Amino acid sequence: MSIAYIVVTVLAASMVGYSAYGVFSHAKWTQSLADYGVPRSWWPWLGTAKATGALGLLVGLFAPVIGVMAGIGLILYFTGAVITVIHARWYSHIPFPLVYMAPVIGAVALRYAV
Repeated sequence: MSIAYIVVTVLAASMVGYSAYGVFSHAKWTQSLADYGVPRSWWPWLGTAKATGALGLLVGLFAPVIGVMAGIGLILYFTGAVITVIHARWYSHIPFPLVYMAPVIGAVALRYAV
């Protein structure tokens, strides 16, 4: 297990975990979800998916299969977020989910590189 893999995985888990916290706490920056047309009844489920994915990435440091599954799940989650932003026609917001997806992709890629 390389240091790069550990650092990128912890960074990805921290970023996704912070994003989950924002959804659970209804932080001001998460209000854009309503602008995209995401019903508030979905927010707890979306936050839970992010939190579970972040935890799965960390568990993946010790159980690689779980980390890869969590990473794939988060990549699919953020792909869905990009599609939602595009569907809502908020094209200037497309980079936001990509910022969270990039370290997850890096963690999964580094898992296979080591």
